[in-house]
Amino acid sequence: MEQRVTISVSDGIADVRLVRADKMNALDAPMFEALVAATERLSTEKGVRVVVLSGEGRAFCAGLDMGRFAAMKEKGGNGIAGGEKRDLTIRTHGQANFPQQAVWGWRQLPVPVIAAVHGVAFGGGFQLALGADMRFLSADARMSIMEIKWGLVPDMAGTPILATLVRDDILRELTYTGRIFSAQEALGYGLATRVCDDPRAAAFEVAREIAGKSPDAVRAAKRLLNKLSVDPGPALLAESVEQQKLLASPNQTEAVRANIDKRPPRFVDV
Repeated sequence: MEQRVTISVSDGIADVRLVRADKMNALDAPMFEALVAATERLSTEKGVRVVVLSGEGRAFCAGLDMGRFAAMKEKGGNGIAGGEKRDLTIRTHGQANFPQQAVWGWRQLPVPVIAAVHGVAFGGGFQLALGADMRFLSADARMSIMEIKWGLVPDMAGTPILATLVRDDILRELTYTGRIFSAQEALGYGLATRVCDDPRAAAFEVAREIAGKSPDAVRAAKRLLNKLSVDPGPALLAESVEQQKLLASPNQTEAVRANIDKRPPRFVDV
């Protein structure tokens, strides 16, 4: 199986790279598995003081590999996140299910995570960036809560995180429309920490500063700040319940086919 994520650790900094560059680091089953495995490894690696998360190639992460997703559904499956028949309502990782853990796992790491985002972060890729403590964006980066385009809702732990970052009406507009927005807009919405010429270099600069602080104090600070958030459990379960109902439904299937065929969708009111 091709490698999806690489991890290298130096001077207390874990450099985590998505390495499916030929597909703009799109999320398929092996990518989900690699992301969850990466969080599990880093959660117990004592020498790690901070993480920088980035993607190789032209983009941070283009979101779900919808071509793979559509092919699986044609065979009778309903998803690509580690299994065609997965019941999304089952909690496999505490309050999260398996695909949610690919994002929520970064929020749960005992050390800070900085996402260096360039190119696009769409749908699941955008939610992956949300799992980080900070998001440094290139000036030409673009983001979108793109799930609505495919007849879906954001269900990778994005909603409880977004609720702490974005004004309610802005969040609703972005979720209902799937509109693509710029790095400067993301900064204004509270979704970007910085807009930089070189987000990866900037992320490593801040990572080195954090790595130079007391690791005990940094870990304590993250535990403290995480406790400020509202209990995510109900929102995580609600994501899964709503998504489970949408997956493979007639209108959701039509959304996928219309996008692949590049034609207007023909939805049915039910």
